[in-house]
Amino acid sequence: TTNAATMIFPRALLSIALLATTSAFAPTSSHPRTTASCIHSSTAEAATVQEEVASDAGDRDILIRAARGEQVDRTPVWLMRQAGRYMSAFRQYSDKYPFRERSETPSMAIELSLQCHRAYGMDGIIMFSDILTPLPTLGIEFDVVKGIGPVISTEVRNDEDVAKLADVADVDFDKTLPFIREILGSLSKEAEEANTSLIGFVGAPFTLAAYTIEGKSSKHCLRTKKMMMADDDGSSKAMTTFLDKLATMIGKYGCHQIECGAQVIQVFESWAHQMSPKQFEQFGKPASQKAIKIIKEKYPDVPVIYFANGGSSYLELQRDMGADMIAVDWSVDMAEARKILGPDIPISGNIDPTILFGTKEQIEEAARECIDKAGGPGKHLLNLGHGVMQGTPEEAVGWLVDECKRYKGKDA
Repeated sequence: TTNAATMIFPRALLSIALLATTSAFAPTSSHPRTTASCIHSSTAEAATVQEEVASDAGDRDILIRAARGEQVDRTPVWLMRQAGRYMSAFRQYSDKYPFRERSETPSMAIELSLQCHRAYGMDGIIMFSDILTPLPTLGIEFDVVKGIGPVISTEVRNDEDVAKLADVADVDFDKTLPFIREILGSLSKEAEEANTSLIGFVGAPFTLAAYTIEGKSSKHCLRTKKMMMADDDGSSKAMTTFLDKLATMIGKYGCHQIECGAQVIQVFESWAHQMSPKQFEQFGKPASQKAIKIIKEKYPDVPVIYFANGGSSYLELQRDMGADMIAVDWSVDMAEARKILGPDIPISGNIDPTILFGTKEQIEEAARECIDKAGGPGKHLLNLGHGVMQGTPEEAVGWLVDECKRYKGKDA
């Protein structure tokens, strides 16, 4: 990996070239672009342009540095589900093509990954994919049905079912998921040209296990909890064995994404709300720690972010996940989350996604409040506390991103 410092001069030249041709890349929406506002013809304003270029030179890795816990000159921002159905351009694909066709066809997945960044300029491009995507490497088949969500046809309910799954040592991601390398490889080039970072992601072991065991989205996760109780009383070790197999596969999958171009990995424990603190300590946490350890042992310089959606009730148990950063959901106050985790654990989050249905003033105030409660500009990685919701006004996303980038602190 090229040292960021050595890239500042060539990136500055690239930025100057991009400034000269900004109109060619302007988004179709009315959302104003920061670079566009820097184009001036007068000699008196040339210094402003030079200053903007200099600050943009470090934007390529600002998200990565923040995820490592470094203080940066402003708060970087990206949004979970930033590539989503709230965008009309995205719906032109989602209304026509099934999910797996979109996520596993490189040309479509690349376009869907880039749309939001072209429009709003987040500090990272995230691959359009799904946390369930690697399950077929273990022989677990799934589909994503419009109006229903993920449906998993492979039954895993007991020790025999787990034993039938593929040996994780034999997993070949290039063979089973050949599209991942092409998607991330292309996005890596796009991210470099756009002077931003490339984000990869994986599902946490418990979430993938629960999805598989339930067969689809579940309100109570009863089958999964019965398996955890059977594991607890010793009558079956299917849950522990399944989680261990998934943890190894997920860790390797994270490494594979890094090898294909991802610069940071986020681990999504999407069903953390289905675990009590005790269940998290016994099942979810050790499995996620194993997956994260596999990634960090092989790629120690690549930051890993852990996000337990609905896990704020046991945030104190997440201090030692082994991740570089903890992302928190919107159900906990950011100042309280910072207090619980302590000053030395980098934090990400956590604006309520429904704020994006509010006024411009409310959205901007929410951004400033979150930044202040996290310690001030440059002290955390701003995100929503869950994904961008379908129906979110497109301009609202632009207002949030712009305010985050603009805000210099209460005393500025």
